[in-house]
Amino acid sequence: MAPRLPAAKHSAGLLVYRRTIVGAFEFLLVHPGGPYWSRRDDGAWSIPKGEIGPHEEPLAAAQREFTEETGLAVGGPFVALRPIRQRSGKVVDCWLVEADLDLSAFHSNTFDIEWPPRSGRTLSAPECDRAAYFEADAAMVKILPGQSPIIAQALGILAQADR
Repeated sequence: MAPRLPAAKHSAGLLVYRRTIVGAFEFLLVHPGGPYWSRRDDGAWSIPKGEIGPHEEPLAAAQREFTEETGLAVGGPFVALRPIRQRSGKVVDCWLVEADLDLSAFHSNTFDIEWPPRSGRTLSAPECDRAAYFEADAAMVKILPGQSPIIAQALGILAQADR
């Protein structure tokens, strides 16, 4: 019998979008905080997401993580997207939701990291240091490459809904 492989980590997130005056779409992405990401921009942004807790419903986890990472809350209706598998093997469930949020209230939870590495010093950093809406083309440049299929799926769904 072959050995069992550990289950892939499973995350859930929300892809918030808004319509522009000209009828285009903008997507809300967050930039990871901490010193490792401080000088990275294109290909570094993400949907607000995080791991699903034991016995937690994926959509509830997505809403919880969104609030933890942005300090904001969003209500439905939520449209489920197909799960994606990132290069790390992590599976990400995502829901699309329309909301024009006031980002001036943005704030994120924090985490501790030893920085510089092996220094013995601990730095407290926000999990996400920025949030911004990006038009679709810019969002595809800003988002982590492994999450770009989420934007592509959303665009397909939104194009169908506008017909």
